Amino acid sequence: MWGNNLGCSPLVKIAMHSSESFRRTKIVATIGPASSNPAILREMILQGATTLRLNFSHGDHDLHRRNIRLIRQTAMDLGIQVAILQDLQGPKIRLGKFAEGSITLRSGDPFVLTSKPILGSQERSWVTYDKLAQEVPEGATILLDDGRVEMRVEAVDPEAGELFCRTIVGGTLSDNKGVNFPGVRLSIRAVTEKDKEDLYFGLNQGVDWVALSFVRDPSDVLELRELMAAVGKRVPIIVKIEKHEAIQQLPQILALSDGVMVARGDLGVELPAEEVPILQKRIIAMANCLGIPVITATQMLDSMAHSPRPTRAEISDVANAILDGTDAVMLSNETAVGKYPVEAVATMARIAVRIERDYFSPIYVDRRQHLRTLTLQELSQNNGSPGGNGSPRPKTLVTDSISRAVGEIAQELDAVAVMTLTKTGATARNVSRFRPRTPILAVTPHVEVARQLQLVWGVRPLLVMDLPTTRQTFQAAINVAQEEGLLKDGDLVVLSAGTLPGVSGSTDLIKVEVVKAVVAKGRGFGKGTVSGPARILRSSLDASKITAGDILVARATDANYVEAIKQAAGVITEEDGASSHAAVIGLRLGVPVLVGVKDATRLIRDGAIVTLDPEKGTVTSGADGLGF
Repeated sequence: MWGNNLGCSPLVKIAMHSSESFRRTKIVATIGPASSNPAILREMILQGATTLRLNFSHGDHDLHRRNIRLIRQTAMDLGIQVAILQDLQGPKIRLGKFAEGSITLRSGDPFVLTSKPILGSQERSWVTYDKLAQEVPEGATILLDDGRVEMRVEAVDPEAGELFCRTIVGGTLSDNKGVNFPGVRLSIRAVTEKDKEDLYFGLNQGVDWVALSFVRDPSDVLELRELMAAVGKRVPIIVKIEKHEAIQQLPQILALSDGVMVARGDLGVELPAEEVPILQKRIIAMANCLGIPVITATQMLDSMAHSPRPTRAEISDVANAILDGTDAVMLSNETAVGKYPVEAVATMARIAVRIERDYFSPIYVDRRQHLRTLTLQELSQNNGSPGGNGSPRPKTLVTDSISRAVGEIAQELDAVAVMTLTKTGATARNVSRFRPRTPILAVTPHVEVARQLQLVWGVRPLLVMDLPTTRQTFQAAINVAQEEGLLKDGDLVVLSAGTLPGVSGSTDLIKVEVVKAVVAKGRGFGKGTVSGPARILRSSLDASKITAGDILVARATDANYVEAIKQAAGVITEEDGASSHAAVIGLRLGVPVLVGVKDATRLIRDGAIVTLDPEKGTVTSGADGLGF
């Protein structure tokens, strides 16, 4: 097992025996000037931020490199796995700079937008798109600064590269404000040259997720994946749905993706704002069906950028996203440039914990199931495919049936946790897809997978070394969970894994296990785990008590114990040393032995069923039930 310096799970010291202590919804927090301080970042993670977003629309590579190092070091110091999400800028079209820094337009004012780099004035401004006058037609609506200023194109001069516009809704425009062309299809690609440079930087820095901005069609996702493959990388991709073209091909885009972000800011500019809540529910339902994580983003607690408390409407917004089935909720300005970054994360976490109390109420379950049914029909019609490979999905898979059954069995048995073994994260994601009531402990040997799972609903990653057998790996994971206070003696755990090691999506095994407490520890000799009734021998006169299959427990042994050792399944002694009588005779006879077990004759009850594991050097209560 790997030590705590690598971390195992968020809030590892809190057990999962109370619904209050386990938050299923993940929190994405954006790093910026307000949160790049080590103390602030530490508190944000402790308050519940599980994924940290780096916005590559701002800052240079030196700044992002420093922030990545800070995040990794802070997470390691805390012993918590934290994912880093690289958010590429994408082809955001913007105004240039103004000579006076800003201008104010009134309704009815004429204004010229040009593709020529000029310093802006009260009459005209540069727009950072070369094909502006070739692709934006007369009569088109143009929205600037997230829709705060609106213009209509009255005439086009393709040769001069200019649009002659009339201001419909006036307001103030300043340097580098965004420009949107709702309903106009532009030929600009989703991945710009800047994005490519940023992508390669992020891949070299080991980011855990890459978010692709302004996706319009499936080819955008394929292009980004090909760029990664060209440098031998395969980092999961989150598509940001913020263009009207993307809505028209949503099933096909999501089928090729590893995650999705409902980017409500630009989406609300591209489309009528009243359409966004319906689209949010549709995107979340589709992501749930496909088994990919979905992030709901933009202005969730926006007022907390300048206020220590959110508005009631913002609380309702977060609550409804959670009840819709989102995997994660995101903070942007609130933590990047706001006055109260730690309070924003803490508030988000409190809202999530409270709302999750009612997450499984029949009214909300029925609503999600109804949306799921409609979405599955849409996916079937559009040939959408869960799993992000773009191929048609069979109606029923063994993996799906097992993943659903795991949650149902755990609920029926009132299990404390579902524990899955996963090399790629696929098993844990698939179990999460069915939204079980029971917390999911995802056991993986890969640190990058553990981090990526910090974006998946209901999953708490455990980083455990890959051992030769499934049984050994599960036992090691249970030991880690016990050490971290996640499980205790007597807890019921439902185990799930694939019998084809290393094959993604091969989940086909379910096992129910009762957690056994570690009664004592010592130094082991021999091989094989053995279980049986403990027999406490106070002296060699008690040796006749031993029958075949018993576990012999004594302060020490000598020649008078040899016949008893031959009968025993295992031997435990308080006396230590590789040259001790028990160790030497046990090795000679092929009997597993544990020596140096302090107070063994007092701690172990005579007749109690115990398990002796010489490889781990442990004595646990109960029989070895992990019979894989």
